[in-house]
Amino acid sequence: MKIITEETLIKLIKTHGLKKYLIDLIEILKKDFSKWNEFNLIPRPAMHVKNGVLELMPICNKDYYSYKYVNCHPKNYKQNLMTVVATGQLSQTKTGYPLMYSEMTLLTALRTAATTAIATDLMSRKNSKILAVIGTGAQSEFLTTAIRLVRDINQINFYDIDDNAMDKFEKNINDKSIKMIRCNNVKDAVKDSDIITTCTACKAHVQVLKNDWIKKGVHINGIGGDTEGKTELEDSILHRSSIIVEYLKQCVVEGEIQQLNKDDIKKYVKAELHELITNKKKGRNNDQEITLYDSVGIALEDYSVLRFTYDLANKYNLGKELNLTPNLADPKNLISMIK
Repeated sequence: MKIITEETLIKLIKTHGLKKYLIDLIEILKKDFSKWNEFNLIPRPAMHVKNGVLELMPICNKDYYSYKYVNCHPKNYKQNLMTVVATGQLSQTKTGYPLMYSEMTLLTALRTAATTAIATDLMSRKNSKILAVIGTGAQSEFLTTAIRLVRDINQINFYDIDDNAMDKFEKNINDKSIKMIRCNNVKDAVKDSDIITTCTACKAHVQVLKNDWIKKGVHINGIGGDTEGKTELEDSILHRSSIIVEYLKQCVVEGEIQQLNKDDIKKYVKAELHELITNKKKGRNNDQEITLYDSVGIALEDYSVLRFTYDLANKYNLGKELNLTPNLADPKNLISMIK
Protein backbone atom coordinates (compact mmCIF):
# COMPACT_ATOMS: atom_id res chain seq x y z
CA MET A 1 0.00 0.00 0.00
CA LYS A 2 1.40 3.36 -1.04
CA ILE A 3 1.52 6.05 1.64
CA ILE A 4 1.38 9.67 0.51
CA THR A 5 2.47 11.97 3.33
CA GLU A 6 2.37 15.74 3.31
CA GLU A 7 6.06 15.83 2.39
CA THR A 8 5.56 13.34 -0.45
CA LEU A 9 2.61 15.25 -1.86
CA ILE A 10 4.52 18.54 -1.83
CA LYS A 11 7.34 16.91 -3.78
CA LEU A 12 4.89 15.35 -6.23
CA ILE A 13 3.12 18.65 -6.99
CA LYS A 14 6.37 20.58 -7.30
CA THR A 15 7.70 17.91 -9.66
CA HIS A 16 4.58 18.00 -11.83
CA GLY A 17 4.02 21.78 -11.45
CA LEU A 18 1.04 23.38 -9.70
CA LYS A 19 -0.61 24.87 -12.81
CA LYS A 20 -0.05 21.70 -14.83
CA TYR A 21 -1.48 19.66 -11.95
CA LEU A 22 -4.63 21.83 -11.94
CA ILE A 23 -4.95 21.78 -15.74
CA ASP A 24 -4.61 17.99 -15.84
CA LEU A 25 -6.96 17.55 -12.89
CA ILE A 26 -9.61 19.69 -14.61
CA GLU A 27 -9.57 17.32 -17.58
CA ILE A 28 -9.71 14.23 -15.35
CA LEU A 29 -12.65 15.68 -13.42
CA LYS A 30 -14.50 16.37 -16.68
CA LYS A 31 -13.99 12.78 -17.81
CA ASP A 32 -15.14 11.37 -14.47
CA PHE A 33 -18.19 13.65 -14.27
CA SER A 34 -19.04 12.54 -17.82
CA LYS A 35 -19.27 8.96 -16.50
CA TRP A 36 -21.70 9.99 -13.75
CA ASN A 37 -24.00 6.99 -14.12
CA GLU A 38 -21.11 4.54 -13.71
CA PHE A 39 -20.53 5.56 -10.09
CA ASN A 40 -22.14 4.30 -6.91
CA LEU A 41 -22.55 7.60 -5.07
CA ILE A 42 -24.34 8.51 -1.86
CA PRO A 43 -24.69 11.78 0.09
CA ARG A 44 -21.93 11.91 2.67
CA PRO A 45 -22.79 10.92 6.24
CA ALA A 46 -22.04 13.74 8.66
CA MET A 47 -21.74 13.87 12.44
CA HIS A 48 -22.37 17.32 13.86
CA VAL A 49 -20.40 17.87 17.06
CA LYS A 50 -19.63 20.84 19.28
CA ASN A 51 -17.73 23.45 17.24
CA GLY A 52 -17.81 21.52 13.97
CA VAL A 53 -18.74 18.61 11.73
CA LEU A 54 -17.06 15.27 10.89
CA GLU A 55 -17.77 13.70 7.50
CA LEU A 56 -17.03 10.58 5.47
CA MET A 57 -17.21 10.67 1.66
CA PRO A 58 -17.36 7.26 -0.08
CA ILE A 59 -17.76 6.41 -3.78
CA CYS A 60 -16.90 3.60 -6.19
CA ASN A 61 -17.13 2.39 -9.76
CA LYS A 62 -16.08 -0.94 -11.27
CA ASP A 63 -12.38 -0.06 -10.95
CA TYR A 64 -11.80 1.83 -7.71
CA TYR A 65 -13.37 2.62 -4.36
CA SER A 66 -12.33 5.76 -2.52
CA TYR A 67 -13.27 7.61 0.60
CA LYS A 68 -12.24 10.78 2.36
CA TYR A 69 -12.46 11.69 6.02
CA VAL A 70 -12.83 15.45 6.44
CA ASN A 71 -13.84 17.90 9.15
CA CYS A 72 -14.83 21.54 9.40
CA HIS A 73 -14.15 23.29 12.73
CA PRO A 74 -14.34 27.08 12.18
CA LYS A 75 -13.00 27.91 15.67
CA ASN A 76 -9.80 25.89 15.22
CA TYR A 77 -7.84 29.03 14.38
CA LYS A 78 -8.02 29.99 18.06
CA GLN A 79 -5.77 26.97 18.75
CA ASN A 80 -3.60 27.73 15.71
CA LEU A 81 -5.15 24.74 13.91
CA MET A 82 -6.59 24.54 10.40
CA THR A 83 -10.35 24.75 9.93
CA VAL A 84 -10.37 21.77 7.55
CA VAL A 85 -8.11 18.69 7.49
CA ALA A 86 -8.60 15.51 5.52
CA THR A 87 -7.18 12.08 4.75
CA GLY A 88 -8.29 9.53 2.16
CA GLN A 89 -7.88 6.09 0.68
CA LEU A 90 -8.01 4.54 -2.78
CA SER A 91 -8.77 0.81 -3.10
CA GLN A 92 -9.35 -1.80 -5.80
CA THR A 93 -13.04 -2.50 -6.26
CA LYS A 94 -12.61 -6.10 -7.43
CA THR A 95 -10.61 -7.23 -4.36
CA GLY A 96 -11.21 -4.50 -1.80
CA TYR A 97 -7.47 -4.25 -1.23
CA PRO A 98 -6.18 -0.73 -0.51
CA LEU A 99 -3.77 0.82 -3.00
CA MET A 100 -3.00 4.18 -1.41
CA TYR A 101 -3.58 6.16 1.77
CA SER A 102 -3.02 9.88 1.36
CA GLU A 103 -2.98 13.32 2.88
CA MET A 104 -6.06 15.09 1.55
CA THR A 105 -6.13 18.58 3.06
CA LEU A 106 -4.05 19.90 0.18
CA LEU A 107 -5.77 17.56 -2.30
CA THR A 108 -9.19 18.87 -1.19
CA ALA A 109 -8.08 22.44 -1.88
CA LEU A 110 -6.85 21.41 -5.33
CA ARG A 111 -9.92 19.41 -6.35
CA THR A 112 -12.28 22.13 -5.06
CA ALA A 113 -10.41 24.73 -7.08
CA ALA A 114 -10.35 22.59 -10.23
CA THR A 115 -14.08 21.80 -10.03
CA THR A 116 -14.89 25.47 -9.41
CA ALA A 117 -12.86 26.39 -12.49
CA ILE A 118 -14.95 23.95 -14.56
CA ALA A 119 -18.19 25.48 -13.29
CA THR A 120 -16.87 29.02 -13.81
CA ASP A 121 -15.88 28.22 -17.38
CA LEU A 122 -19.32 26.77 -18.15
CA MET A 123 -21.38 29.41 -16.32
CA SER A 124 -19.68 32.82 -16.23
CA ARG A 125 -19.65 35.33 -19.08
CA LYS A 126 -16.71 34.71 -21.42
CA ASN A 127 -15.60 38.35 -21.10
CA SER A 128 -15.44 38.28 -17.29
CA LYS A 129 -12.42 40.28 -16.07
CA ILE A 130 -13.01 41.19 -12.42
CA LEU A 131 -13.01 38.53 -9.71
CA ALA A 132 -14.23 39.11 -6.16
CA VAL A 133 -12.86 36.78 -3.51
CA ILE A 134 -14.81 36.85 -0.25
CA GLY A 135 -12.93 34.92 2.40
CA THR A 136 -9.16 34.80 1.95
CA GLY A 137 -8.45 31.74 4.08
CA ALA A 138 -6.61 28.53 3.15
CA GLN A 139 -8.69 27.80 0.02
CA SER A 140 -8.55 31.27 -1.54
CA GLU A 141 -5.28 31.12 -3.49
CA PHE A 142 -6.19 27.75 -5.00
CA LEU A 143 -9.58 29.02 -6.16
CA THR A 144 -8.04 32.17 -7.60
CA THR A 145 -5.30 30.28 -9.45
CA ALA A 146 -7.78 27.83 -10.97
CA ILE A 147 -10.32 30.48 -12.03
CA ARG A 148 -7.53 32.40 -13.77
CA LEU A 149 -6.90 29.31 -15.90
CA VAL A 150 -10.35 29.66 -17.50
CA ARG A 151 -10.94 33.43 -17.49
CA ASP A 152 -8.67 36.37 -18.34
CA ILE A 153 -8.87 38.03 -14.93
CA ASN A 154 -7.15 41.43 -14.70
CA GLN A 155 -8.50 42.62 -11.33
CA ILE A 156 -9.15 40.89 -8.01
CA ASN A 157 -11.27 42.54 -5.33
CA PHE A 158 -10.86 40.75 -2.02
CA TYR A 159 -12.16 40.94 1.52
CA ASP A 160 -11.89 38.99 4.76
CA ILE A 161 -12.79 39.86 8.34
CA ASP A 162 -9.20 38.92 9.22
CA ASP A 163 -6.63 41.51 8.11
CA ASN A 164 -3.83 38.95 8.43
CA ALA A 165 -5.64 36.63 6.02
CA MET A 166 -5.87 39.46 3.49
CA ASP A 167 -2.16 40.20 3.94
CA LYS A 168 -1.39 36.55 3.30
CA PHE A 169 -3.61 36.36 0.21
CA GLU A 170 -2.14 39.50 -1.37
CA LYS A 171 1.41 38.29 -0.73
CA ASN A 172 0.74 34.83 -2.16
CA ILE A 173 -0.93 36.04 -5.36
CA ASN A 174 2.02 38.38 -6.00
CA ASP A 175 1.33 39.01 -9.69
CA LYS A 176 2.03 42.46 -11.11
CA SER A 177 -0.23 41.77 -14.09
CA ILE A 178 -3.23 41.67 -11.74
CA LYS A 179 -4.71 44.74 -10.08
CA MET A 180 -5.27 43.79 -6.45
CA ILE A 181 -8.01 45.80 -4.67
CA ARG A 182 -8.12 45.32 -0.91
CA CYS A 183 -11.67 46.16 0.15
CA ASN A 184 -13.12 47.36 3.43
CA ASN A 185 -16.29 45.27 3.18
CA VAL A 186 -18.08 42.70 1.04
CA LYS A 187 -20.31 45.27 -0.64
CA ASP A 188 -17.32 47.16 -2.06
CA ALA A 189 -15.64 43.93 -3.16
CA VAL A 190 -18.57 42.67 -5.23
CA LYS A 191 -19.75 46.02 -6.61
CA ASP A 192 -18.03 45.88 -10.01
CA SER A 193 -17.21 42.18 -10.13
CA ASP A 194 -18.08 39.77 -12.93
CA ILE A 195 -17.38 36.66 -10.87
CA ILE A 196 -17.94 36.41 -7.11
CA THR A 197 -16.41 33.55 -5.15
CA THR A 198 -17.39 33.16 -1.52
CA CYS A 199 -15.46 30.82 0.75
CA THR A 200 -16.11 31.63 4.40
CA ALA A 201 -16.04 29.29 7.38
CA CYS A 202 -18.78 30.43 9.78
CA LYS A 203 -21.03 27.45 10.60
CA ALA A 204 -24.31 29.36 10.59
CA HIS A 205 -26.97 30.80 8.28
CA VAL A 206 -25.21 34.07 7.53
CA GLN A 207 -25.71 36.59 4.72
CA VAL A 208 -22.22 37.20 3.42
CA LEU A 209 -23.79 38.32 0.13
CA LYS A 210 -26.83 40.61 0.11
CA ASN A 211 -29.34 40.59 -2.71
CA ASP A 212 -29.12 44.36 -3.26
CA TRP A 213 -25.40 44.05 -4.11
CA ILE A 214 -25.85 41.51 -6.91
CA LYS A 215 -26.03 42.94 -10.43
CA LYS A 216 -27.36 41.25 -13.54
CA GLY A 217 -24.94 39.03 -15.44
CA VAL A 218 -22.75 38.13 -12.50
CA HIS A 219 -21.64 34.57 -11.78
CA ILE A 220 -21.39 33.40 -8.15
CA ASN A 221 -19.35 30.49 -6.86
CA GLY A 222 -20.85 29.68 -3.45
CA ILE A 223 -18.14 27.48 -1.93
CA GLY A 224 -18.40 28.07 1.84
CA GLY A 225 -21.96 26.86 2.40
CA ASP A 226 -21.15 23.16 2.53
CA THR A 227 -22.95 21.61 5.49
CA GLU A 228 -26.38 21.58 7.09
CA GLY A 229 -27.07 24.88 8.84
CA LYS A 230 -24.27 26.73 7.00
CA THR A 231 -25.04 29.21 4.20
CA GLU A 232 -23.52 32.43 2.83
CA LEU A 233 -26.15 33.99 0.56
CA GLU A 234 -29.28 35.96 1.32
CA ASP A 235 -32.06 33.63 0.21
CA SER A 236 -33.58 36.15 -2.21
CA ILE A 237 -30.43 35.88 -4.37
CA LEU A 238 -31.41 32.28 -5.06
CA HIS A 239 -34.77 33.42 -6.44
CA ARG A 240 -32.96 35.56 -9.02
CA SER A 241 -30.43 32.92 -10.05
CA SER A 242 -30.05 29.97 -12.37
CA ILE A 243 -28.53 27.42 -10.00
CA ILE A 244 -26.22 24.52 -10.78
CA VAL A 245 -25.30 21.91 -8.16
CA GLU A 246 -22.90 18.97 -8.12
CA TYR A 247 -25.23 16.37 -6.61
CA LEU A 248 -28.80 17.41 -5.83
CA LYS A 249 -29.43 14.80 -3.10
CA GLN A 250 -26.50 16.16 -1.12
CA CYS A 251 -26.90 19.83 -1.95
CA VAL A 252 -30.50 20.06 -0.72
CA VAL A 253 -29.18 19.23 2.75
CA GLU A 254 -25.86 21.08 2.72
CA GLY A 255 -25.89 23.77 0.01
CA GLU A 256 -27.34 27.23 -0.35
CA ILE A 257 -30.51 25.60 -1.68
CA GLN A 258 -31.26 24.20 1.79
CA GLN A 259 -32.95 27.62 2.19
CA LEU A 260 -35.49 26.81 -0.57
CA ASN A 261 -38.69 24.80 -0.43
CA LYS A 262 -39.25 21.85 -2.77
CA ASP A 263 -41.14 23.87 -5.39
CA ASP A 264 -38.45 26.55 -5.51
CA ILE A 265 -35.72 23.90 -5.84
CA LYS A 266 -37.51 22.54 -8.91
CA LYS A 267 -37.87 26.06 -10.30
CA TYR A 268 -34.39 27.48 -9.75
CA VAL A 269 -32.03 24.47 -9.82
CA LYS A 270 -31.45 24.03 -13.54
CA ALA A 271 -28.99 21.11 -13.62
CA GLU A 272 -26.28 19.08 -11.97
CA LEU A 273 -22.73 19.86 -13.04
CA HIS A 274 -22.27 16.65 -15.02
CA GLU A 275 -25.15 17.71 -17.30
CA LEU A 276 -23.25 20.88 -18.23
CA ILE A 277 -20.01 19.00 -18.81
CA THR A 278 -21.74 16.58 -21.18
CA ASN A 279 -23.56 19.45 -22.96
CA LYS A 280 -26.99 18.13 -22.01
CA LYS A 281 -27.84 21.50 -20.51
CA LYS A 282 -26.47 25.05 -20.67
CA GLY A 283 -24.77 26.84 -17.81
CA ARG A 284 -25.75 30.29 -19.07
CA ASN A 285 -28.45 31.44 -21.48
CA ASN A 286 -27.60 35.15 -21.82
CA ASP A 287 -25.31 37.88 -20.49
CA GLN A 288 -28.00 39.28 -18.17
CA GLU A 289 -28.61 36.04 -16.30
CA ILE A 290 -27.35 35.63 -12.73
CA THR A 291 -25.75 32.19 -12.37
CA LEU A 292 -24.93 30.40 -9.14
CA TYR A 293 -22.70 27.38 -8.69
CA ASP A 294 -23.87 26.02 -5.35
CA SER A 295 -20.93 23.81 -4.42
CA VAL A 296 -20.73 21.50 -1.41
CA GLY A 297 -17.95 19.18 -2.61
CA ILE A 298 -18.73 15.56 -3.48
CA ALA A 299 -16.93 12.24 -3.29
CA LEU A 300 -16.48 11.99 -7.06
CA GLU A 301 -14.05 14.92 -6.88
CA ASP A 302 -12.04 13.12 -4.20
CA TYR A 303 -12.05 9.96 -6.31
CA SER A 304 -10.62 11.90 -9.25
CA VAL A 305 -7.86 13.61 -7.29
CA LEU A 306 -6.87 10.42 -5.45
CA ARG A 307 -6.68 8.40 -8.67
CA PHE A 308 -4.69 11.15 -10.41
CA THR A 309 -2.30 11.43 -7.47
CA TYR A 310 -1.85 7.65 -7.39
CA ASP A 311 -0.93 7.64 -11.08
CA LEU A 312 1.57 10.48 -10.58
CA ALA A 313 3.08 8.84 -7.51
CA ASN A 314 3.75 5.74 -9.60
CA LYS A 315 5.07 7.83 -12.51
CA TYR A 316 7.54 9.75 -10.33
CA ASN A 317 8.26 6.80 -8.02
CA LEU A 318 7.07 8.68 -4.95
CA GLY A 319 5.40 7.43 -1.78
CA LYS A 320 6.46 4.80 0.69
CA GLU A 321 5.18 1.23 0.35
CA LEU A 322 3.95 -0.10 3.70
CA ASN A 323 2.31 -3.42 4.44
CA LEU A 324 -0.93 -2.48 6.21
CA THR A 325 -2.80 -5.63 5.16
CA PRO A 326 -1.83 -9.25 5.94
CA ASN A 327 0.53 -10.97 3.52
CA LEU A 328 -0.15 -14.67 4.10
CA ALA A 329 0.79 -17.87 2.30
CA ASP A 330 -2.53 -19.27 3.49
CA PRO A 331 -5.14 -16.46 3.46
CA LYS A 332 -7.34 -18.44 5.87
CA ASN A 333 -4.60 -18.73 8.48
CA LEU A 334 -4.72 -15.23 9.95
CA ILE A 335 -3.62 -16.36 13.41
CA SER A 336 -0.29 -17.49 11.92
CA MET A 337 0.77 -13.84 11.95
CA ILE A 338 1.04 -13.85 15.75
CA LYS A 339 1.74 -17.51 16.61
